[in-house]
Amino acid sequence: MSAIDPDAVRARPTVKQYNPADEVYYADDVRGDGWVLFAGTMLAMLATLNMIEGIAAVSNSTFFVNDAKFILSDLNTWGWVLIAVAAVQGLTALGVWMRTPGIRWVGVTIAALNAIAQMFFMPAYPLLSLALFTLGILVIYGLIVYGGRTSKA
Repeated sequence: MSAIDPDAVRARPTVKQYNPADEVYYADDVRGDGWVLFAGTMLAMLATLNMIEGIAAVSNSTFFVNDAKFILSDLNTWGWVLIAVAAVQGLTALGVWMRTPGIRWVGVTIAALNAIAQMFFMPAYPLLSLALFTLGILVIYGLIVYGGRTSKA
C-alpha cells in the first residue's frame, strides 16, 4: 500500500504560464544607466592613474623598473603620451556623466588608445599596466553596449 494520498497529489498547483505583462518594473528603471555611470567613473579613475603614472615617468623617478626596454621610444616619451591620454580621459568622463551626445565614441576611442598605450607601457610597470588595460576594456563595453540608450522620461 502506498503512503501517498491520491487527493493530496491532485491538489498540487500546476505550473503557471509565464506572462511578460506580470513583470513589475520601477518607474525610474532605465536599463544600462549603471554601466554608463561605471564607464564614466572608470574613465575618471583611468585619467587620474594615467596622470600619476605619466608624471612619474616624465620626472625620471625611481618608481619604474630601471632596465625596462621599450619597443618604441623611451620611458619619458611614454610618460608624455600617458599625460595627454589622461587629459582627454578626464574631459571625456565629464562628458559621459553629462550625457553629451556623441561623447561615448570619444570615450570608446580614448579607452582603446589607452589599452594600446598600456600594452606598450607594460615593461615599466607590468601589473599596473595590465589592470589599467582591463579597466579600459570594461569602459569600452559599458559605452558601446549601454552608452547610446536614453532615458524614457
